[in-house]
Amino acid sequence: MGVTGPPGPVMDRDEVDRALARLGAEHEAIETSLLALQDHAGRRLLEGAELTGTTKDRWSTADASITLLWAYFDAYTDALRSARDIRSRRRWSSREDLVELTELLRGASVTVAGSATATANAPTLSGAGRLSEQFSLAALVERMNELYASSLDMVVTADAVWSALPARIDLLAAELQRTRRLAHSVGVRPGEHPSGDDLERITRTLTTLRERVVSDPLAFWTPAQGSSAPGGGRPDTKAYDREARALEDVRREIDAVLTVRQDAEARLVRLRDLLSRADRTLAEARSARGEVLAKIAASEVPAVSGPPTALQEQLATAAEYRRHAQWHRLSPLLEALEEKAEDELLRARESLTAVTAPLAIRAELRGRLDAYKAKVARHGLAEDPFLIERYDAARRMLWSAPCDLRVAEDAVLRYQHAAADLLSPRVPEQGGPTDRRGPQA
Repeated sequence: MGVTGPPGPVMDRDEVDRALARLGAEHEAIETSLLALQDHAGRRLLEGAELTGTTKDRWSTADASITLLWAYFDAYTDALRSARDIRSRRRWSSREDLVELTELLRGASVTVAGSATATANAPTLSGAGRLSEQFSLAALVERMNELYASSLDMVVTADAVWSALPARIDLLAAELQRTRRLAHSVGVRPGEHPSGDDLERITRTLTTLRERVVSDPLAFWTPAQGSSAPGGGRPDTKAYDREARALEDVRREIDAVLTVRQDAEARLVRLRDLLSRADRTLAEARSARGEVLAKIAASEVPAVSGPPTALQEQLATAAEYRRHAQWHRLSPLLEALEEKAEDELLRARESLTAVTAPLAIRAELRGRLDAYKAKVARHGLAEDPFLIERYDAARRMLWSAPCDLRVAEDAVLRYQHAAADLLSPRVPEQGGPTDRRGPQA
């Protein structure tokens, strides 16, 4: 150190004292940080874990960096102790002491001898394979800060993933076990129901996911954009979230099966009632068709089909599923049957309406004929021979069997026209028929 001379002007006593105070404060801060890193829970977990992948590679580098950090800190401590010893030789340091202190405090006076392994693995070292390096105290502090930041980032990142994901996976696995027991109780089993297969897949995925998170936590870390702080980012939970959503879908399916189990009897009773009403409606339509064919002539009456045997067979299958507690099979069958039963009842009602249409037409013609007769009677024309003849002709056609609706309708129209002709002299031009028999009529 004495051969090359001090770097720059020789420091005076005040500058030396200020530099020693600053270096002492830095020494305390560095020591506190290194001890905190040494005791960090994440570092202890990394030391005891069987690591793989990215985490294994980065921990190898970080572990070497931590080892080198302590070597740097020891060299820094020795250099600071030496400077303090020189300064404490005498109250008023001599020129030679100040030259030596200047060289020690400002020059590249610190020699660090490190192991070849630590030197090769440390990410911030230049000149890999060198057995020693020369530093000034300022450069040594800067190098320690670099190594500390990279090592702390790795430790904090791994600890953040381990603190977040395994516990959440364990909670989800516990919920998965409860769901599996519930699924088994309602017959949702692998190979028999898609949700049972989903539960098996989720179980395998969660087991593999937890193993990967424990052995390679850095593979599940998303760094924050633009952040240089140690541990800047968040755990990557995409795989976990995907399985959580899949389990929720299975849970909803099982809840639907449970609802079927609770409401199965009521739904089966309603289905039987719907199909029974449809059968009765079809029976009524068949009976009405016979009546129409007997009472109405020259009319096309649609055929009435019988009750669908397939629905009755499916209903019997649903009842069998309920007896054997096969709720996962009963659920989709009941949904399909309810829709088909509603359609069947609607079809039966439409069939009855179509079959009875001629009877409805005949009833409408009878009502129209009687209404005109009443109207004629109000005007005092009930005994008119011509109207009586027309009325009797229309009535015979409407009350005879079989009734020809087209001929009967023509007869009703003739009676209406005859009545209108007789009533027209009694009707004002602006209004309809008026009773002219006086206010006491």
